[in-house]
Amino acid sequence: MISTQILKNCIEELHGITKIDMSVYNGDGELLVNTAEEEIVDEAVVKSFIDSPAESQVVSDNNLLKMFDEEELGCVVVTAGGVENSFMAARIAVSQIRMLTSAYKEKFDRNNFIQNLLMDNLLLVDVYNRAKKLHVDITQPRVVYVVESGKEKDSVLSELLKHMFTSRSGDFVTAVDENSVIVVKTLERADDNEEIYQIAQSIVDTVNSEAMINVRVGYGTVASEIKDVSKSYKEAMMAVDVGKIFYEDRKVNSYNSLGIGRLIYQLPPNLCHMFIEEIFGENDPANFDEEIVSTIYKFFENNLNVSETARQLFIHRNTLVYRVEKLKSLTGLDVRVFDDALTFMIAMMVNNYLKYLDRQK
Repeated sequence: MISTQILKNCIEELHGITKIDMSVYNGDGELLVNTAEEEIVDEAVVKSFIDSPAESQVVSDNNLLKMFDEEELGCVVVTAGGVENSFMAARIAVSQIRMLTSAYKEKFDRNNFIQNLLMDNLLLVDVYNRAKKLHVDITQPRVVYVVESGKEKDSVLSELLKHMFTSRSGDFVTAVDENSVIVVKTLERADDNEEIYQIAQSIVDTVNSEAMINVRVGYGTVASEIKDVSKSYKEAMMAVDVGKIFYEDRKVNSYNSLGIGRLIYQLPPNLCHMFIEEIFGENDPANFDEEIVSTIYKFFENNLNVSETARQLFIHRNTLVYRVEKLKSLTGLDVRVFDDALTFMIAMMVNNYLKYLDRQK
């Protein structure tokens, strides 16, 4: 049933147009809305009418009319003042309430459908049947964005996203847990990767500027059909998680841009521990000199170019070589050699992944 406030607004608007007082009772005979100063008919009369098989009744020039919702009694509308005019007003009120109820149920059912679709709780045949019933286009390309604020779901975040992405545009905003809000965005073109990225960036910028909430956004690949939306959602969730572990400075991560981080994320922890022990032995990467590690990362950013790295760090070339040599003495890896550089980079990423797992315990 629709909320009492929406029902009240509807009945008061009808009263303003028809100048006829109206009351609405629920299926148990309890008064919900009344535009008259006193009840139009006695509550006992309404309850007696509810128990009777009649769909309408006249009591002292007042009309009582039942509104059914899929063969179940939804409410009773009572109108006052003249049999003919008040009966017409009652029919109009019943019609309006029925349409509002139908719209509310469709909105609720759509949200429920999208949630079950995301969680893979529907059989394929049910996906298409329910989509058709709810007037959801099954062939429109869509992409799923997961917006995480790093704390329990904020209603402000949810409402802001609902303003940004409206159902009239074919978009859906929902949630399946307490930590994130999900946007299922309808696309005009499935291959416009720049637009898809810009939408994610606009979410970050808008939420930060209007709600002062720092969010992280991950998105999956484009779902060309409604049945593939759950796949895009799982990819978006992975993009958020992998982004937090390996690309902390990025606020937007796409599934296709995760690189080797995506592979490490799917490795079993025991295999990761074995790899770390083989590469670093008894050395704990957490004890590595922070200055050396940041220098090595800058070295990687510059494609192992010693001169360019030294220039950007404002240090002498020999200072850079000294730090590289110091790391080599600790780990046996010479990061000036591509294979050793790759091994060190992967090992540090694996170590970050293990630290993330420890924090989750």
